[in-house]
Amino acid sequence: MNELLDVTLRSLAVYLFMVFAIRLFGKNQLSQLNAGDVILLLLISNAVQNAMVGQNTSLEDGLVAALVLFVANFILKKLMFKNQHIRHLIQDEPEILIKDGIVDLQKMKQQEISVDELEEAIREHGVEKAEDVKLAVLEVDGNISVISMDKNNSHSTRFSRHKRKYPGKSHRI
Repeated sequence: MNELLDVTLRSLAVYLFMVFAIRLFGKNQLSQLNAGDVILLLLISNAVQNAMVGQNTSLEDGLVAALVLFVANFILKKLMFKNQHIRHLIQDEPEILIKDGIVDLQKMKQQEISVDELEEAIREHGVEKAEDVKLAVLEVDGNISVISMDKNNSHSTRFSRHKRKYPGKSHRI
C-alpha cells in the first residue's frame, strides 16, 4: 500500500507541475499543434513517467498513476467551474485583438501574434480586412474568434474559429 501512495503523490505532483507550466507558457501554446509541439509532448510524457512511478513498473502502478491524473484533472475542472479565483489562477483571460475595426497592436505584441497570423484568421472567416471586423478575440484555448460587421455596421452571426498554426512565433509586428 505504501508503494501505491508513493505513486499517487508523485503523479499528483507531476500533474500540478504540468498545469502550472502550461499556465506559465500561455494560452498560445494550447492551439493547433505542429510537429515540434507533438514531439515536445511525447518527450515530456516520457520525462515525467519515471517521476510519477519511479522504479515501480507494474501494471497496477501504471494504472494508479493514470487514475490519479484523471481524478486530479476532474477535480481541477470542478474547482475551476465553482471558484473564479482558481479559474483565474489556472486559466488566462480572452484578449480582444480587434474591436470595431481597430487593431490593438500592443495586445498582439503581448500575445506574440503577428499581423500575418491575424490577417489569415480574418480571411479564414470570410472577411477581407480588419476594418470589417466587429470583434476578434484570442480565446483562452489559443483560438482566434472573429465576428464580422455587415454593411450596415452591425455584426453578423459568423462565429467560426481559427486555430493558430505557429503558437508563440511572431513573423512581424
